[in-house]
Amino acid sequence: MFRENRHGPTTMALLLSAMLLMFPFRATGQHGGGGMGGSLAGGGGLSGGTGIASGLDTKDDLKGFHDALALQATRPQISQLKLMVKSTEVASSEVQAFQERAANENRTDLAEKAKTLSAAIEQARAQDTAFLEQLSDRQKSGLKETIKKLNRTDSELAQEIKALNAEVTEKKVENPGLAISAENLKTSLASFRDQQLGLGDEMSVPTSNDAEGAIIIPPAKTVVNFDNQPITIVTSGTVSKVALPGTQNTFRIELTANLADLQQNITAVLRTQINHSDPCGEQITLQNAALTPSTPTSVVLAQLHYERWACFGGRGNANEMAEGNGSMEITLTPAVAEDGTLRVSPSISRVDAEGLIGDLLRSGTLGETVRDQVAASVLSAARQGSDYKAFLPAAALGYAKLQQAKFQGIGAGELSVVLDGSMQLPNDKVAATIEAELTGVKPGGAAQPEPAQNPR
Repeated sequence: MFRENRHGPTTMALLLSAMLLMFPFRATGQHGGGGMGGSLAGGGGLSGGTGIASGLDTKDDLKGFHDALALQATRPQISQLKLMVKSTEVASSEVQAFQERAANENRTDLAEKAKTLSAAIEQARAQDTAFLEQLSDRQKSGLKETIKKLNRTDSELAQEIKALNAEVTEKKVENPGLAISAENLKTSLASFRDQQLGLGDEMSVPTSNDAEGAIIIPPAKTVVNFDNQPITIVTSGTVSKVALPGTQNTFRIELTANLADLQQNITAVLRTQINHSDPCGEQITLQNAALTPSTPTSVVLAQLHYERWACFGGRGNANEMAEGNGSMEITLTPAVAEDGTLRVSPSISRVDAEGLIGDLLRSGTLGETVRDQVAASVLSAARQGSDYKAFLPAAALGYAKLQQAKFQGIGAGELSVVLDGSMQLPNDKVAATIEAELTGVKPGGAAQPEPAQNPR
């Protein structure tokens, strides 16, 4: 017995040594406190070969991949980003044209060209703002530094176009400040474009100059008259081909009408519609009005003075029955009606008034009248300034269909109306004809002279 017991431990030691040599990873796995299961699941493995000696989870190796995947642009975002870059390039071309003509044009003509340039700048800024707004939270977080740079340059562009417009109105025969402002604007636009292309790189978007075949509709003016109060609306847009299953000739249309001039003159415009004076009845005076963007709606704040008079014994004997001041806030929501036309739905969102005028504004005919006249005035300007018929070739009009509409701020508190529509063309021949008319280039030919701006 003693002999067998004496040799037993030696045999057990040899067996244990052999097991350790055969399965070393099991022993090292326990060193980490994870046991066999922990070692295999955690990927401890051997320190050589394909094992990870650092002890990091294999999931960590994919973190950069998942981050990059989260930033990748979707197909609609790719088209939008390319259109954004294209709009910035159009604005840059307008600056170049402005610089070339500034030395030879008189101040009146130069002021008109400055309006066209301003519209191109605002279109580029609007495309940029709209693109950044629709990014996902994950994209915004991962791209925050680039977005900060874009926002900073966007603010610079707003200030520089304002400075250039101020220089245009100067009466000096020679004005070096005009050339400086134009050059600053050109430099900022170049930086803006570079930042947009950098954003595209981060989102894995090819930085081709071809924006998915997008055709730019250059800025054009429309003048809308409200009882001898002219309002200038500058509209620009894009037409781009859309890849949809089963279709070959579907195009997306986007028009942006800058309503800044309507904003600046909204009090005068609404006075022509709202002011009313009956010596023996109601006398309504619009004191002040403001039109502001609140994407996708807009808001009009109207301040009113109201009097009610009555005549006893003839119209020459007028007596004031009531008098007061009040203000009302009207929210305007754009929509597309069943017939495909632009509509604006108004609602009274707030009334600040006491007594009779407060009742009349909240639930009486006075409030309804002001609400409807405000909506009709803004709709008239927006509809005329964004009429497809004025911007598309005649061959396209039977196929264009409005689908969505929204009000949108475009920096510095300026308001625009943005319309999205589509064209589904029957065949390649029609598509080629319309494209040729839009670009001014005949199939296989050279560019044709630019058409005159759309008259109203």
